[in-house]
Amino acid sequence: MRILFLAHAFNSLTQRLFVELQGQGHEISVEFDINDVVTEEAVALYRPDLVVAPFLKRAIPERVWRQYVCLVVHPGIVGDRGPSALDWAVLNGERHWGVTVLRANEEMDAGDVWASCEFPMRDATKASIYRNEVTEAAVAAVLGAVEDFEAGATPRALSELAGGARGELRPLMRQADRGIDWRRDDMAAIWRKIRCADGFPGVRDSLYGRELLLYDARPEERLRGEPGEVIARSGGAICRATVDGAVWIGHLRDRQAAHPFKLPATRLLAKETAGLPEIAGQDGYRDIWYQEADGVGYLHFPFYNGAMGSEQCQRLRQAYIEARGRGTRVIVLMGGPDYWSNGMHLNLIEAAESPADESWRNINAIDDLALEIINTDSHLTIAALRGNAGAGGVFLARCADQVWAREGVILNPHYKDMGNLYGSEYWSYLLPRCAGEANAERITQARLPMGTEEAMSLGLVDVAFGGSARGFVQETVRRAASLAEEMDMARFLDTKRARRAADEAAKPLQRYRDQELEHMRLNFYGFDSSYHVARYNFVYKVPKSRTPVTIARHRRTDERMRRAL
Repeated sequence: MRILFLAHAFNSLTQRLFVELQGQGHEISVEFDINDVVTEEAVALYRPDLVVAPFLKRAIPERVWRQYVCLVVHPGIVGDRGPSALDWAVLNGERHWGVTVLRANEEMDAGDVWASCEFPMRDATKASIYRNEVTEAAVAAVLGAVEDFEAGATPRALSELAGGARGELRPLMRQADRGIDWRRDDMAAIWRKIRCADGFPGVRDSLYGRELLLYDARPEERLRGEPGEVIARSGGAICRATVDGAVWIGHLRDRQAAHPFKLPATRLLAKETAGLPEIAGQDGYRDIWYQEADGVGYLHFPFYNGAMGSEQCQRLRQAYIEARGRGTRVIVLMGGPDYWSNGMHLNLIEAAESPADESWRNINAIDDLALEIINTDSHLTIAALRGNAGAGGVFLARCADQVWAREGVILNPHYKDMGNLYGSEYWSYLLPRCAGEANAERITQARLPMGTEEAMSLGLVDVAFGGSARGFVQETVRRAASLAEEMDMARFLDTKRARRAADEAAKPLQRYRDQELEHMRLNFYGFDSSYHVARYNFVYKVPKSRTPVTIARHRRTDERMRRAL
């Protein structure tokens, strides 16, 4: 079928459905929902068999839903209605939640039900639940609805399900609904309020005389202080006392500041928090940690939104060197539960005194980490991708001997959308070696997301397994331990050293790096400002004025001409 996606943005769920439905043989085109005129034009150009709305912030125009079957993906259980479904579910401590696929009609979220899928809730942020449980449930529900539509089935009226539906109409959640009373709310309540607003819109609060938005909270049970008082710092996070403990707050936003976007808390409040006690190591806000079992070392780095700043890369490199010095046989780079890595930290770059200089520092710090992984000749190295990866994060993973990915992970192995960045992380060495020259060109020039099946066919991923994040971790531990015990490590390492020596003799890694960075220097310091404009638009969330033709098939002139013939 020909399916048109209407979406507010090409977010993680939209990308996943794009990949899954294309994998089933459907032709997909995407239109960003800018206004009714643009939407109606897209429908007229594409003439779809079906319209799917994975991520919308407003109603589909009546002229569209009356003419076409439009499937709306709602992140709520059957009967749930309103724009803040997941926010309320997290705030109210729901233990089970779900996704419902509805047919669009004159009332938002009240159309006939095509499919639904429920799941158990985790004590996690709204954003994390959306990227994991909601996405998996949405995929199952949408695929089922599309199959039913093809078979000629009809949806069920919501009124017929009302008796068995526990959902209800809920209003837009306001800041007052999640406001924190530091002298009354306990740690669990505060943590829940911040989690239900992460990553948008954040919880409004006052601190040091400034109105801020809070994100990225973690509970702290050992530290104590006067409720509401900031009592410690750890890396980029601050610790604020509650009536029964404390919470770490990793990121803040000050809409009145020179840089009104999310930044690490101690970066935004550098002067105010400079004198606070520093909690280091395992006792503070950890964004890097190491575990060891059965001859395997596991290095975790759940950086917020997968962004890796210069200092984070340096600390991760040092942690990796220390892990390599242990008496293990296998090192598994675990990343985080939501993202493995998305490469450079664009927010920190935008906030720097010289974004060009910070870009240069950041890419070199990532390259330094990549070099350590590539040159490891003492261990089998594995990149284990529980979550999505993008840009330099994909190629950083490919530095490892093997790349394992959870089924359902989405990769965006390209830099082009960020102002035609050339990219580094030794991709010009790694891609031809693992994917071949032709595929290397295809990977770097394309601007489309890919699933694990395509990534395996191109050599970016070696194996995919485990549909759930938990199942993937369990299977990763089992497989890694088995390799550590059973693999002929001496033979493997000899082969690895010989290949690396032959590659180095043919062309040194430093030359690859120099050539990549020569292009990157032009991106950062040259006359073409495309990278700086694209970064600014990304960081400041500037809405796109049109849908890129890479995903809007109906706006490609050549296809329109062919269809007219």
